[in-house]
Amino acid sequence: MKPADTHTLSILVANKPGVLVRVALTFARRGYNIDSLVVSPSHNPKFSRITVTAKGDPAALEPVIKQLNKLIDVIHASEHDLSVAVDMEMSLLKVKATPASKTIIAKHMKEYHAKLIDETDNVMIIAQMGVTSELDAFEGLMNKYGLIEMVRSGKLLMTKGKETT
Repeated sequence: MKPADTHTLSILVANKPGVLVRVALTFARRGYNIDSLVVSPSHNPKFSRITVTAKGDPAALEPVIKQLNKLIDVIHASEHDLSVAVDMEMSLLKVKATPASKTIIAKHMKEYHAKLIDETDNVMIIAQMGVTSELDAFEGLMNKYGLIEMVRSGKLLMTKGKETT
């Protein structure tokens, strides 16, 4: 799929049990597979923010958003244009670290603003924050050195300026 077929939605919901299931089912019923899902409390403990990244036909997304907005515990759901929003992800990567590769890995870490979190038994755990393309590129580089494991947070998003997300 083209990058234009990747969509990021922000959904403000009541902080209640079962809301996440109903939101996820709305995507599933419309044939959308969720690529990334982040749920966190908002500044008001009565509400949570759900950020969803999904790929699919843009025409099919409008009914998903309309259906989400009809759910009782959804306060507001909308897609965000990334030109007026800031988005970030975090990843933790576990990489084999031989004496010969440590220097090169450290150079790549500096280029990609990554940070060494732990080094035990010739294995490095590296943290990186950035946009999806940066995390993808760094992961590709680390594959060359023996990527053992990787965990990503999913995309977080916030609108620029005074407009609320």
